[in-house]
Amino acid sequence: MLQILMGALSLGLLWAIITIGVYITYRILAIADLTVEGSIVMGAAIAAFAITNGINAYLAILLAFLGGLGAGLITGLLHTKLKIPSLLAGILTMIALYSINLRIMGRANISLLRVDTAYTVFENMGLNHMSSVIVLGLIFVGSVTGILYWFFGTEIGCAIRATGDNPQMARAQGINTNTTIILGLMISNGLVAIGGALIAQSQSFADVQMGIGSIVIGLASVIIGEVLFGKRNFYVRLLSLAMGAITYRIIIAVVLRLGMPANDLKLFTAITVAVALSLPVFRSYLVPIKKSFKRGE
Repeated sequence: MLQILMGALSLGLLWAIITIGVYITYRILAIADLTVEGSIVMGAAIAAFAITNGINAYLAILLAFLGGLGAGLITGLLHTKLKIPSLLAGILTMIALYSINLRIMGRANISLLRVDTAYTVFENMGLNHMSSVIVLGLIFVGSVTGILYWFFGTEIGCAIRATGDNPQMARAQGINTNTTIILGLMISNGLVAIGGALIAQSQSFADVQMGIGSIVIGLASVIIGEVLFGKRNFYVRLLSLAMGAITYRIIIAVVLRLGMPANDLKLFTAITVAVALSLPVFRSYLVPIKKSFKRGE
């Protein structure tokens, strides 16, 4: 069981970066961005291609981040400049990225066995692979959380948050909401691409299909984090996202341990997200019942 929990922790830390990226669009900008399913693969594809061609693993992660920024930029331009609805803009970019990712890799998947990855440094220190993933995951999650907490406290960051909260009022205050939407989408997909690069190096391969269902997993982690660990202030929310991603992975590990077929995981995730999103509705149904009980008393 300890081994299962350690595995869930290591994978959850990597998915925490993706979860934070999903949070930026879904909660801060109030946009359901399906670009995620393409940008996570783009991050993995760029990192795998770069590493297998002799480029340093950390530089490969930076290149993956730049690729994610580009993916977010395309979605942002389609939405703001061409007035394509955000959902459709994300779908169009996701579809385009499938072909782009295939061109980057040159084939459907790339193996990263017997090459130096970002985890090799820690493995050379005597840590096993899982411990190396946990250590690097903690470093990246801590760094991303700290940088984003600082950034969203700046004037530009506050403008992005204001755009998501009330775009009409933001425009009345002189904020160019098109620019802030594009910037938010770029940051989101850049973080997702970093997560994809780290996951590919952790599992020792990049595959063009590895992004399927990633948006649902990200949403599940966001909702679990908010429900279980709170959302009192922005810093707590960022930490809760990481805890939500880890908790989701632990739940999946336990469910698999109890005998659920792996083929049913996507269905289980979808049901989890649907129930979590419906909680406010269920609570509204309980209010009249509680009032009737009080009147009865």
